[in-house]
Amino acid sequence: MRILGIDPGIAIVGFGFIDKAGSKITPVQYGSIQTEAGTEPALRLKQVYDSAVQLIDKYQPEAMAVEKLFFNRNVTTAFSVAQARGVLILAAVQKGLQIGEYTPLQVKQAVVGYGNAEKKQVQEMVRIFLKLQTVPKPDDVADALAVAICHAHSCTLTQKINEVSGT
Repeated sequence: MRILGIDPGIAIVGFGFIDKAGSKITPVQYGSIQTEAGTEPALRLKQVYDSAVQLIDKYQPEAMAVEKLFFNRNVTTAFSVAQARGVLILAAVQKGLQIGEYTPLQVKQAVVGYGNAEKKQVQEMVRIFLKLQTVPKPDDVADALAVAICHAHSCTLTQKINEVSGT
Protein backbone atom coordinates (compact mmCIF):
# COMPACT_ATOMS: atom_id res chain seq x y z
CA MET A 1 0.00 0.00 0.00
CA ARG A 2 1.27 3.44 -0.89
CA ILE A 3 0.48 6.17 1.64
CA LEU A 4 0.76 9.93 1.24
CA GLY A 5 1.45 11.70 4.52
CA ILE A 6 0.62 15.41 4.72
CA ASP A 7 1.58 18.14 7.16
CA PRO A 8 -0.77 20.93 6.01
CA GLY A 9 0.11 24.59 5.78
CA ILE A 10 -0.40 27.60 3.57
CA ALA A 11 3.27 28.59 3.24
CA ILE A 12 4.73 25.07 3.41
CA VAL A 13 2.96 21.75 2.95
CA GLY A 14 5.14 18.83 3.93
CA PHE A 15 4.48 15.63 2.00
CA GLY A 16 5.89 12.13 2.13
CA PHE A 17 5.04 9.01 0.17
CA ILE A 18 5.83 5.66 1.74
CA ASP A 19 5.19 2.08 0.69
CA LYS A 20 3.98 -0.43 3.27
CA ALA A 21 4.43 -4.12 2.48
CA GLY A 22 3.70 -6.32 5.48
CA SER A 23 5.64 -4.76 8.33
CA LYS A 24 8.18 -3.12 6.01
CA ILE A 25 7.93 0.63 5.41
CA THR A 26 9.96 2.19 2.59
CA PRO A 27 10.25 5.86 1.61
CA VAL A 28 9.24 6.63 -1.99
CA GLN A 29 9.44 10.42 -2.26
CA TYR A 30 9.18 13.35 0.09
CA GLY A 31 9.46 17.11 0.00
CA SER A 32 7.40 20.25 0.32
CA ILE A 33 4.97 22.41 -1.57
CA GLN A 34 5.82 26.04 -0.91
CA THR A 35 3.84 29.15 -1.72
CA GLU A 36 5.14 32.68 -1.77
CA ALA A 37 4.29 35.08 1.04
CA GLY A 38 2.36 38.12 -0.14
CA THR A 39 0.49 36.13 -2.79
CA GLU A 40 -3.30 36.34 -2.67
CA PRO A 41 -4.52 33.62 -0.24
CA ALA A 42 -6.91 32.14 -2.82
CA LEU A 43 -4.04 31.76 -5.30
CA ARG A 44 -1.88 30.10 -2.64
CA LEU A 45 -4.67 27.60 -1.96
CA LYS A 46 -4.96 26.89 -5.69
CA GLN A 47 -1.20 26.31 -5.86
CA VAL A 48 -1.43 23.86 -2.92
CA TYR A 49 -4.38 22.07 -4.53
CA ASP A 50 -2.81 21.87 -8.01
CA SER A 51 0.51 20.64 -6.62
CA ALA A 52 -1.23 18.00 -4.50
CA VAL A 53 -3.17 16.72 -7.54
CA GLN A 54 0.05 16.51 -9.57
CA LEU A 55 1.79 14.56 -6.78
CA ILE A 56 -1.15 12.18 -6.38
CA ASP A 57 -1.25 11.59 -10.14
CA LYS A 58 2.49 10.96 -10.28
CA TYR A 59 2.90 8.66 -7.25
CA GLN A 60 -0.54 6.99 -7.19
CA PRO A 61 -1.11 6.51 -3.44
CA GLU A 62 -4.05 4.49 -2.16
CA ALA A 63 -4.43 6.52 1.03
CA MET A 64 -3.66 9.94 2.42
CA ALA A 65 -2.90 10.55 6.08
CA VAL A 66 -3.20 14.08 7.40
CA GLU A 67 -2.67 15.64 10.78
CA LYS A 68 -5.77 16.88 12.58
CA LEU A 69 -5.60 20.52 13.53
CA PHE A 70 -5.23 21.80 17.02
CA PHE A 71 -5.66 25.49 17.69
CA ASN A 72 -2.79 27.37 19.14
CA ARG A 73 -2.76 31.04 20.05
CA ASN A 74 -2.51 32.33 16.49
CA VAL A 75 -6.06 32.03 15.15
CA THR A 76 -5.16 33.62 11.80
CA THR A 77 -2.55 30.95 11.16
CA ALA A 78 -4.96 28.22 12.26
CA PHE A 79 -7.58 29.40 9.75
CA SER A 80 -5.15 29.46 6.82
CA VAL A 81 -3.81 26.01 7.77
CA ALA A 82 -7.39 24.73 7.99
CA GLN A 83 -8.11 26.08 4.51
CA ALA A 84 -4.99 24.42 3.09
CA ARG A 85 -5.94 21.18 4.84
CA GLY A 86 -9.37 21.41 3.23
CA VAL A 87 -8.06 21.74 -0.32
CA LEU A 88 -5.61 18.88 0.30
CA ILE A 89 -8.42 16.61 1.52
CA LEU A 90 -10.54 17.68 -1.45
CA ALA A 91 -7.75 16.72 -3.87
CA ALA A 92 -7.41 13.31 -2.20
CA VAL A 93 -11.14 12.61 -2.14
CA GLN A 94 -11.49 13.60 -5.80
CA LYS A 95 -8.74 11.10 -6.63
CA GLY A 96 -10.48 8.33 -4.65
CA LEU A 97 -7.96 8.06 -1.81
CA GLN A 98 -8.83 6.71 1.62
CA ILE A 99 -8.33 9.43 4.22
CA GLY A 100 -6.80 8.87 7.65
CA GLU A 101 -6.74 11.71 10.17
CA TYR A 102 -4.52 11.67 13.25
CA THR A 103 -3.92 13.99 16.17
CA PRO A 104 -0.36 15.06 16.99
CA LEU A 105 -0.62 12.82 20.09
CA GLN A 106 -1.51 9.78 17.95
CA VAL A 107 1.37 10.49 15.56
CA LYS A 108 3.87 10.81 18.41
CA GLN A 109 2.64 7.60 20.03
CA ALA A 110 2.86 5.70 16.74
CA VAL A 111 6.33 6.94 15.83
CA VAL A 112 8.05 7.37 19.19
CA GLY A 113 5.83 5.35 21.53
CA TYR A 114 5.27 8.38 23.76
CA GLY A 115 2.52 10.95 23.23
CA ASN A 116 4.48 13.81 24.76
CA ALA A 117 7.59 13.24 22.66
CA GLU A 118 9.48 16.29 21.49
CA LYS A 119 9.62 17.28 17.84
CA LYS A 120 13.31 16.29 17.58
CA GLN A 121 12.52 12.79 18.90
CA VAL A 122 9.82 12.32 16.27
CA GLN A 123 12.12 13.54 13.52
CA GLU A 124 14.92 11.21 14.59
CA MET A 125 12.55 8.22 14.74
CA VAL A 126 11.32 9.05 11.22
CA ARG A 127 14.94 9.01 10.05
CA ILE A 128 15.53 5.65 11.76
CA PHE A 129 12.25 4.04 10.60
CA LEU A 130 12.91 4.99 7.00
CA LYS A 131 16.67 4.37 7.13
CA LEU A 132 17.45 7.90 5.94
CA GLN A 133 20.91 9.46 6.20
CA THR A 134 19.56 12.72 7.62
CA VAL A 135 16.32 14.09 9.05
CA PRO A 136 14.24 15.48 6.16
CA LYS A 137 14.02 19.27 6.01
CA PRO A 138 12.14 21.48 6.42
CA ASP A 139 10.52 20.11 9.59
CA ASP A 140 7.16 19.91 7.79
CA VAL A 141 8.53 17.10 5.61
CA ALA A 142 9.60 14.97 8.57
CA ASP A 143 6.19 15.66 10.14
CA ALA A 144 4.42 14.49 6.97
CA LEU A 145 6.45 11.27 6.93
CA ALA A 146 5.58 10.76 10.62
CA VAL A 147 1.87 11.02 9.77
CA ALA A 148 2.32 8.49 6.96
CA ILE A 149 4.13 6.10 9.33
CA CYS A 150 1.31 6.54 11.85
CA HIS A 151 -1.22 5.56 9.17
CA ALA A 152 0.87 2.54 8.19
CA HIS A 153 0.90 1.38 11.82
CA SER A 154 -2.83 2.03 12.11
CA CYS A 155 -3.51 -0.08 8.99
CA THR A 156 -1.41 -2.91 10.43
CA LEU A 157 -3.33 -2.77 13.71
CA THR A 158 -6.70 -2.73 11.92
CA GLN A 159 -5.64 -5.70 9.78
CA LYS A 160 -4.59 -7.69 12.87
CA ILE A 161 -7.87 -6.89 14.64
CA ASN A 162 -9.81 -8.04 11.57
CA GLU A 163 -7.80 -11.27 11.40
CA VAL A 164 -8.46 -12.04 15.07
CA SER A 165 -12.18 -11.22 14.81
CA GLY A 166 -12.57 -13.06 11.50
CA THR A 167 -13.85 -10.04 9.56
